[in-house]
Amino acid sequence: MSQPINLNKARKARDLAARRAQADENALRFGRSKAEKEAARKSAAQAKASLDAHKRET
Repeated sequence: MSQPINLNKARKARDLAARRAQADENALRFGRSKAEKEAARKSAAQAKASLDAHKRET
């Protein structure tokens, strides 16, 4: 016969796993250093400037 499980502990373990998964997702999305943010901003600005330079005047 199987062992009885504590439903309260199972619920808490499930909630903890969900919170850790959310934390990992947030770390990927928002966890960038200041230098990485600045490099991405400069790259986007260069791409925008390059695109604007190739636009035709109407």
